[in-house]
Order: sequence, then structure tokens, then C-alpha cells
Amino acid sequence: MKVVIYEDNNDLRGALAALIGGTDGYELTGAFDNCVNVVSQVAVLKPDVVVMDIDMPGMSGIEGVVHLKKAHPQVEALMLTVFDDDERVFQAICAGASGYLLKKTPPARILEALREVTEGGAPMSPVIARKVLQLYPGKPTEKDADLDKLTLREMEVLKTLARGFSHKMVATELKISTETVRTYVKRIYEKLHVHSVTEAIAKAFLK
Repeated sequence: MKVVIYEDNNDLRGALAALIGGTDGYELTGAFDNCVNVVSQVAVLKPDVVVMDIDMPGMSGIEGVVHLKKAHPQVEALMLTVFDDDERVFQAICAGASGYLLKKTPPARILEALREVTEGGAPMSPVIARKVLQLYPGKPTEKDADLDKLTLREMEVLKTLARGFSHKMVATELKISTETVRTYVKRIYEKLHVHSVTEAIAKAFLK
């Protein structure tokens, strides 16, 4: 798995670079202190995942993700930040981030999250997952016809994904097969007219 880091804290950037570059199965292809040139850098380095801070000079990580997903929609973006306020969480997910972790996240969990985003998961720190669930309206709103198309089981799958669970973890939680989870996710995408877990979460829960 190829990874590029965007983090303006030199010590943390170095620590992340050592963690990712020194772990089997992961390849660090770049590490930068700002994301102003994210589109051109990703075009050259061709990472599978970008680890993105939010507060950086020149351009915020959220704006960076917007440009990244527009130019390179196949590249996953994992936010790694100190911010846990509702507004930034909402903006990051709507921008197309595939996951949202706080910087106090243990190194092993960061590596696990990188793997999860490439497998269709949406990893989140527990406090972030709780915020997403707190914003959940409880049931589909009458204002959005697409949400009314979801079955109770599909909503259950989506709500579990919103807790930061990977497909495999959802399967275990709901006592169904991973293939069944993938089938449900495909139906959810079709009904909500979205192309990722984070888009589905944003449309269903962050209103």
C-alpha cells in the first residue's frame, strides 16, 4: 500500500513516516508540510491513501481533500487531526474523507485504519463516531425520498459503518457474512446515489 503524508508538524510527520515506511506491506511515497500541491504530487506519486492534517499553511486539509477527490477520486483520504468539533468532522466527511482519526490514536490503529479505508471501511476515532451518531436523526427524514428507500436492515448496516466499522467488523456485529455486507452496501449506494461510505454517512446522518 502506497501512502503520502500531509502534516506540518515536523516531529509528527517524521514519526508517521517512520511508522509507515518501516512497516511491512506499507510504502511511504511522500511526506509534505502542506497540501497546496496535492493534486500534482498525487499524480506523480500515485498513492493508495493520503494521510491529511487539517490545519496547515497555505491550504486547509479539508480543502486539500476536495481538490484531491475531484482530480483523483480513486485515492482514499484519511484525516489525522486534533480537531473533533462537529463542523470540521462534517466538512471533512462531505469533502470525501474516508476516515477521521484524532492524533492521539495509537500507531497500530493508524496502520489498521489505512488498511480499512482501502477495503471500503470508514475508520473513526470513538469520539468522532459518537459525534456522527449524535447527529443521526433517529429515522430517515421525510424530506429526503432517497432515505425512505432504505430497508431497516440497510439502515442498520449504514449506522454500524458510521461507527467506524470495517465491512468485516459489520459482518461480525450483525452476524452476517462479509459478502452480504458488501451486497447491502452496494444497494445503499444505488438507493442514495452515492459512491462511498462517507458520502452515504453524510447524506443519511449529517443533516
